[in-house]
Amino acid sequence: MEDITVEELKERLEKKEQFAFIDVREEWEYEEDNLGALNIPLAQLPHSLDEIEKYKDQELVVHCRSGARSGNAKQFLETKGYSKVRNVLGGILAYRQLEEEE
Repeated sequence: MEDITVEELKERLEKKEQFAFIDVREEWEYEEDNLGALNIPLAQLPHSLDEIEKYKDQELVVHCRSGARSGNAKQFLETKGYSKVRNVLGGILAYRQLEEEE
């Protein structure tokens, strides 16, 4: 599935849309700054599939700091049968930069 831009994500969060949203950064990064997503660090993702099983057939948005770890998470989830995974391009860095520009 096509990845998602920070502009689209910001719009959807502002509208308080309900969608499956996972942050694959480490816990300390999440505590420092987060967008309200469920925090499952990338290394724990293979052990946390039960937790997100209910999102298997739904759109699932994943993000990290820059888009690299969430890109890996997307690939992993696709191998596990998740067909609607979208990576946030540029991650939280791009999201915060967008906010500064507004």
